[in-house]
Amino acid sequence: QVQLVESGGGLAQPGGSLRLSCAASGSIFSRNIMGWYRQAPGMQWDKVGSITSDGHTNYAESTPGRFTISRDNTRDTVYLQMNSLKSADTAVYYCYRMDFDGVSEYTYWGQGTQVTVSS
Repeated sequence: QVQLVESGGGLAQPGGSLRLSCAASGSIFSRNIMGWYRQAPGMQWDKVGSITSDGHTNYAESTPGRFTISRDNTRDTVYLQMNSLKSADTAVYYCYRMDFDGVSEYTYWGQGTQVTVSS
């Protein structure tokens, strides 16, 4: 069973930075996509972006340029670096992983980590 464990959320001041991590375990497929969604209070889920196993990134149009997704395949971990944080970035951030076995795709989700930007 694939598990995703997120960390790095918390309280940050406006203008500050946070780096979220999402470590995957239990997957046997090297071909995959990992990424992030977020859900602000009272709002719908918004995709932040994703990164393939060979390092290609894709960001939603609404994702600010202050956000960067990266990964470390040796640790099976994806990161979301968020700089110059604003109150509008307050949300629960969820990571996901999509594995491909050549026939089907399997999607797994992290438990979510709260990011609160406030002075």
